[in-house]
Amino acid sequence: MRSAGEAAARLHPLAQLLVVADGLITTEAVVGPLAQEQGDTLLVVPEGEGDAGYELIGGGDAWAGLARLDSKRLTEVAAMPRDYDVQSSLLHVAAQAGALRLVLPEGEPRTGHGIESRRETLETRSRAVVGATLAARPGWFNRWLVRPLARAVMPWLMRRHMPTGVMAGVTAASGVAGLVALWTGQLTIGLLLGVFTTALAALAASFAWLRDEDVLARVMGGLGLGVPALSALLLGHALDAETGELTARVLALALVAAGALGHRAMRAGRPNWWGDAPAYLVVIAVGTVLGMPFLGLVCAALYATVTLAFAIETLRAPV
Repeated sequence: MRSAGEAAARLHPLAQLLVVADGLITTEAVVGPLAQEQGDTLLVVPEGEGDAGYELIGGGDAWAGLARLDSKRLTEVAAMPRDYDVQSSLLHVAAQAGALRLVLPEGEPRTGHGIESRRETLETRSRAVVGATLAARPGWFNRWLVRPLARAVMPWLMRRHMPTGVMAGVTAASGVAGLVALWTGQLTIGLLLGVFTTALAALAASFAWLRDEDVLARVMGGLGLGVPALSALLLGHALDAETGELTARVLALALVAAGALGHRAMRAGRPNWWGDAPAYLVVIAVGTVLGMPFLGLVCAALYATVTLAFAIETLRAPV
């Protein structure tokens, strides 16, 4: 578009504008609340806390790089004299019209949010974004395993501009190796490789999401669910192959069924102690490392059943 007037002419009267500052780096935890608001909304921070790239909009606030505005604001700006800055004018027109001011939340979301124009700071900010994205994921597996892994490997990956496809290939190879080890009776090695693969899949999915590679992000998310399920089934098969019974296989099937139903029933804001596929795999792996694989399978199945029960009760509770 050559001008605000040309852009306004092409917009539907009911359209909403998402205004994004140049050099903005942010996370889903910041964008989500803004997208849920109705009408003109400006993301702000107190004037004294704003970075150099945050524009002052009056009232003691600085614009934090994101705004949701009605399309008529662009029409109002188009009617102004031509020697104006479109972005700045949009912000001030919206502010004068009484736009809602949504304060940038504290903690991890603010750590991963900022406006950067200096090349040397982009790597640091990008690491903060990935860390904040992983922090927004529920579950103790992400907190205690995935995030430490991300902090350890992220600088190396970013300095070398590692393609997401390579990360996905390494993840898939690790998963196949773990499943083959389980099939051949190497239970401890197979389960530990499964845990590593699941953590790596979560990291690769986050990188794919940040790079707007949605298909690859979904594939990695599916791998993070599929490897634990197949690992449990192969462990049940291996245990029953030794005893000639069907108990471990049935238990593994029950675990997978309860885990899948619990996954479907969970809401986004669930407690961190609830189980998920990676957590169940860790429980099984710990039991196996301690020389009690069947007990690990039993504990994981009970964990999945309790999680499913709480998830169902949460759905039944009035919103």
